[in-house]
Amino acid sequence: MQTLNRPIRVLVAKVGLDGHDRGAKVIATALRDAGMEVIYTGLRQTPEMVVAAALQEDVDAIGISILSGAHMTVFPKVKALMNEKGLTDVLLTGGGIIPDEDMQQLNEQGVGKLFAPGTSTADIAGYITEWVKEHREF
Repeated sequence: MQTLNRPIRVLVAKVGLDGHDRGAKVIATALRDAGMEVIYTGLRQTPEMVVAAALQEDVDAIGISILSGAHMTVFPKVKALMNEKGLTDVLLTGGGIIPDEDMQQLNEQGVGKLFAPGTSTADIAGYITEWVKEHREF
């Protein structure tokens, strides 16, 4: 495991027409409190906007908060755009209202661990930290 010589950079995004961002803001604050740099994109982002921001900000991870039920469209689209743009060593994770079967299917497609409402923010920060230490070059 490597020692990081800079803060982990995480992009937190809300994709689509989902207008509820309280959870995303709670996660963004918790990740900041854990020592990470957090870029919050705000509401109503497209997958293209999220990946463009991730490239511009040179992030280690993208976290998508989704409550709209569009997770089986949003995550694969973001992952495909990440691959297309060469972001193959960037974690795509997230959370929201996502059935367990869908979480498993998304994991099989290359999406990282997904978190249900009520998950400890320490668990989320720990997962991102460990993933970045194992997969990113510093």
